Amino acid sequence: MAAPADPRRLCRLVQEGRLCALREELRAAGRAGCAGPARDTLLHCAARHGRREILAYLVEAWDLDIEAANRDYKRPLHEAASMGHRDCVRYLLGRGAAVDCLKKADWTPLMMACTRRNLEVVQDLVEHGANPLLKNKDGWNSFHIASREGDPLILQYLLAVCPAAWKTESKIGRTPLHTAAMHGCSEAVEMLLQRCQYEPDCRDKCGLTPFMDAIQCGHIDVARLLLEKHKACVSAEDSLGAQAIHQAAVTGQDEAIQFLVSELGINVDVRAASTHLTALHYAAKEGHVSTIQTLLSLGADINAKDERNRSGEQDPGSWLTAHQKPSAPISNQNGKMCQHFLFLLRHSYSW
Repeated sequence: MAAPADPRRLCRLVQEGRLCALREELRAAGRAGCAGPARDTLLHCAARHGRREILAYLVEAWDLDIEAANRDYKRPLHEAASMGHRDCVRYLLGRGAAVDCLKKADWTPLMMACTRRNLEVVQDLVEHGANPLLKNKDGWNSFHIASREGDPLILQYLLAVCPAAWKTESKIGRTPLHTAAMHGCSEAVEMLLQRCQYEPDCRDKCGLTPFMDAIQCGHIDVARLLLEKHKACVSAEDSLGAQAIHQAAVTGQDEAIQFLVSELGINVDVRAASTHLTALHYAAKEGHVSTIQTLLSLGADINAKDERNRSGEQDPGSWLTAHQKPSAPISNQNGKMCQHFLFLLRHSYSW
């Protein structure tokens, strides 16, 4: 009886494209059906690494199942599509692989292909019947996923074959425009504004607009685009009453804050409607020393009081510690740094 082959060695031979050595190992073992720790078959490995010749050998010489699923329910077609290996995708489709098979979280091969800038693979899948309107468990269709990567050619192609693809929202109400803005995909944002009819300041379930997403992630070029082409509202509020300047303070986006205050005329001390906190409160709460410096340089009021009518003058850092996250210890290094920073400022200068 032949000794079983070492799965790790077989996978390594596949990864390295060593077909002759693989053929000898499999002949000696008498079987090719061993699975790896994630229940990957050799077909998964070959598809993932773009080894089309080995893929064909395993299917045709050993009759391996092209619909075999691993622990995450990925098929070989998922692997090839996600890595952009067009020759492997075309081979599997030619052998009759199910084009809209689902992996864990309901991702199709087309969705996986849309995570990369590989238009030809997307085209191959669609031409073999892939449905761009299918959604994964989070409510994202392929067009939405492509908007995150920001390839305008893929977005244009999907709109050409499925004009309604842009009319989609995730389960938390986010549109492809939100996603492209958050990831700083300026070309995609411009194309979406030209080709799709998104409402100005469309909001997700947290009340965030695409402009807010661009600002809180520091994508000033995208924010400008949304202002010029989409007439975004710079003072829009989210569901907690926070504006873009508050969100930029939370994420420490100093340049975005300068843009809002210096170029757009936003009041540096504007308060969030529900919490009555200013951007300076938020920056201190999060421990962003450079953002505090930026806000103070723009004229922020260091003695601004929070909703409990407390200011730093009454108790250095009192509003900071009061608004720390429950899981954050008072001894948090960034928090202590901000307390000391504000204390020194207050006692070194006359505000």
